[in-house]
Amino acid sequence: MMDIPVVLKRWISEGEHVQQDFKETITSSYKIAKTISAFSNCEGGRILVGIRDNGAVRGIEPEEEKHLLEIASQLYCAPTVPLTYEVLICGPKKVLVAKVPRSLDALIGAKDENTGKFWIHVRWKDNSMVASKVYIEVLKRKMQHQDALLKFGEKEKTLLNFLSEHEYITLSKFCQVSHLPFWKAQKILINFVSGGIVGIEPTNHGDRFYLANPIS
Repeated sequence: MMDIPVVLKRWISEGEHVQQDFKETITSSYKIAKTISAFSNCEGGRILVGIRDNGAVRGIEPEEEKHLLEIASQLYCAPTVPLTYEVLICGPKKVLVAKVPRSLDALIGAKDENTGKFWIHVRWKDNSMVASKVYIEVLKRKMQHQDALLKFGEKEKTLLNFLSEHEYITLSKFCQVSHLPFWKAQKILINFVSGGIVGIEPTNHGDRFYLANPIS
């Protein structure tokens, strides 16, 4: 019977989520840089290296994994991200916990292996993905503690009325129903997400916007 530390048992029981990721091993510094970027730009998080997707303890050599994480955080993230580490002993096996701090003064980009461009990533549930322009602007305002200037004109009411009847709306759909140009529709959505009235869900096919506190 493997002796697993109580704290690790608790983390494993949580599964992967917005602030936790399992890695059996680090296979690519470029790939893990995206996870580091996403955690840094949201609420921070931890990467459990040596844990399979199903929560089983695989075990790793901590120094080898730490080396790849340092390459990711120091060379493939901009600005660099200061990770902290903890090694947990599970009988004959070891698990590396890499703790990623939330960035307080700059958005963190991750370098694309093919183009060399740095992309801002965000965390949604247990996924890390490239942030849209709307999401990036929302993050910037949050980081700079900018208050949203909200007004409730005809177009804003169109947005809220649509969301009261539908689960979500996309930027292109909002342009369609409001008859607004792209940039004006985008500005309204940024203001409403920043003001906490509308939530934003990043997907691989574009953002989805929903009422943050729908009336049931």
